[in-house]
Amino acid sequence: MSILTQHFNTKHNTAPFSQINIEDYFPAFQEGIALAKAEIDAIVNNPEAPTFENTIETMDYAGATLDRISSIFFNLNSAETNEEMQKIAQEISPLLSEFSNDITLNPELFARIKSVYEQKESLTLTPEQSTLLDKKYKSFSRNGANLVEDQKNQLREIDKELAKLSLQFGENVLAETNAFQMYLTDEKDLAGLPEGTIEAARTLAKAQEKEGWIFTLDHPSYIPFMTYADNRELRKKMAIAFGAKGFQQNEFNNEAIVLKIVKLRQQRANLLGYQTHAHFVLEERMAESPEKVMAFENDLLTKAKPAAVKEFEQLSAFAKELDGIEQLEKWDGAYYSEKLKQQLFNLDDEKLKPYFQLEKVLNGAFTIAGKLYGLTFTEVFDIDKYHEEVMTYEVSDENNNLVAIFYADFFPRKGKRNGAWMTSFKSQYVKDGVNERPHISNVCNFTKPTETKPSLLTFNEVTTLFHEFGHGLHGMLADTIYPSLSGTSVYWDFVELPSQVMENWCYEPEALALFATHYQTGEVIPQEYVEKIKESASFQEGLATLRQLSFGLLDMAWHGQDPTAISDLKAFETEQFKNTQLYPDVAENAMSTAFSHIFQGGYSSGYYSYKWAEVLDADAFEYFKENGIFNKEIATKFKDNVLSKGGTEHPMTLYKRFRGQEPKPDALLRRAGLI
Repeated sequence: MSILTQHFNTKHNTAPFSQINIEDYFPAFQEGIALAKAEIDAIVNNPEAPTFENTIETMDYAGATLDRISSIFFNLNSAETNEEMQKIAQEISPLLSEFSNDITLNPELFARIKSVYEQKESLTLTPEQSTLLDKKYKSFSRNGANLVEDQKNQLREIDKELAKLSLQFGENVLAETNAFQMYLTDEKDLAGLPEGTIEAARTLAKAQEKEGWIFTLDHPSYIPFMTYADNRELRKKMAIAFGAKGFQQNEFNNEAIVLKIVKLRQQRANLLGYQTHAHFVLEERMAESPEKVMAFENDLLTKAKPAAVKEFEQLSAFAKELDGIEQLEKWDGAYYSEKLKQQLFNLDDEKLKPYFQLEKVLNGAFTIAGKLYGLTFTEVFDIDKYHEEVMTYEVSDENNNLVAIFYADFFPRKGKRNGAWMTSFKSQYVKDGVNERPHISNVCNFTKPTETKPSLLTFNEVTTLFHEFGHGLHGMLADTIYPSLSGTSVYWDFVELPSQVMENWCYEPEALALFATHYQTGEVIPQEYVEKIKESASFQEGLATLRQLSFGLLDMAWHGQDPTAISDLKAFETEQFKNTQLYPDVAENAMSTAFSHIFQGGYSSGYYSYKWAEVLDADAFEYFKENGIFNKEIATKFKDNVLSKGGTEHPMTLYKRFRGQEPKPDALLRRAGLI
């Protein structure tokens, strides 16, 4: 037996990282899959008639060993990986997907689930049990379990083809991104650019054994160039190259791929009995239908557009006055916005960073969680970690009961992917009367301390820390019976509510006073800075909202109607952008051919959820503000109805129980200064 498949003989059953060797993983996965298969076989071969307990419930607890191994392995593959681990991941992934297909396509298993599902009305189930039954049944029916054999084969073929196409789409975007370089040799062309950006461009040129500077379409190079470079012609060159990805007459053109993807998605939805791909996707989302999403987006558009038009006019006038620009183009937007922002607020990261020392910000998040939810975070040193930089905490409640284990991993290093995320090493659930508590982790990439300075965060990084910590609280405070409904296992357009709502405390003087103190003098952040942070947060919010909505509406246009007749991608797109367009169109550019969120990532029919979650978080936080941002009663309602409930009931039911009503977009519009 592998160390990974046994009960861990460690404090709180935490993962024994230091005892795991790389060669333990593959056999552990094989053993875990075999165990899970045996558990599924036992359900299928049970001679007794199918019941909720012997089929649905038993199935939810099945595969626990495999889940635990997977969470340890794949979390480390993101936070502490190497070539060997990546090789194992390549070998394991097909085994896991084969195992999951074996379950979903097991007709005897589905027959048992269906038999329980059909008795649903006569069973006396709790809301949580009812949700579990619904989810188990749908996880099969939505993957074709009700289809006849030749339709099942059709579905498999479509899925295979779609997987290939989205991979090809992504590879083409990457190839186009990598193919473009702007090589500069005249120092005058660098005017306006920050020191760090110039240095990075010089390093890149040196790596290619060239004198001068190289700029690329990768975000760390592209965004500062578009924001700060004074040379308008060069900004234009960069912008056109960026917008032409996948839309040039070469082997990386994505036009035919996009049209093929949307048509196959439509076919798949029809095969499963849905009107469109969006109807299929949204059935399992809070928004429920394309009609609701369109109404939501168009309502926001009506309210935000006047502000966006006004901001666009203000920006145009500013560019004309400053540089005599007659017509503001897409490559001017970021540049003049930044100039205008500096003129209005005179606030930069360098001024703010001394007030945001990482340790103090983290303790601030802990203190706020204490005031709201009665939690205490105690750093402990007897829990195994996968890297020396990781910090470990026991989280307890007001009666000193263990709530969770919390891992914090904050600095970049080789073997750790970019970005910030929350994850878990062990889920919360209740089995045999024992409430198994979760092991939750936040992983970020902040600047490391140096010999002379502690780790100081930009304000953006402060909100990132609070955001991930909000996801963390959703995991830590989980209190459900079944593992698959626990913590962050909720609808896609609801999962960002706990994280985004936490960010609001970063803007409140009462909360900032708890942690925003100068690392050298201890002075609390000046009130004028706090005011500027708040004001600049809603700077050009109308334009930003319009941009987000244009992407969401394009996504719904591709997926919320039958796309069979679409033959010209650019013409179709231009039509969709009519209501949201302020800048002149660029003929050489298209959006969809590099819209990776919806053609490669998991956001198809889901791009609206960014704004949807913002409406929820603004509405929820307004409730706090009306009653005091540390109001215990409101916090308890939020904990009891949202944070602890996971996916046990429909999110709108949970939200209304907390708030007393459905969310209204007005709170978001007020916060954004749009009404």
